[in-house]
Amino acid sequence: MKYRVHRLDVKRDTMQEKLENFINQLKGEVISVSPNVKPAFMGMGATAKVDFLLIVEKLQTN
Repeated sequence: MKYRVHRLDVKRDTMQEKLENFINQLKGEVISVSPNVKPAFMGMGATAKVDFLLIVEKLQTN
C-alpha cells in the first residue's frame, strides 16, 4: 500500500469549503485529516489557531 500526505493551508472562515473541494478532487481514499493547532495569545487570553491540515490519502494500487 502507498500513502500520500497532503498539506492544505486554511483560514478559519474558509476551512470547510477548501477542505471539501480538496477531498472531492482526490483519486484515492482519505484515511485521516489532522489539524496543526498552535497556541495564539490574544488581548483577552490564550486560544488556539489552525494553520494547516494534513490529509492522508491511500493511493489505489494496480
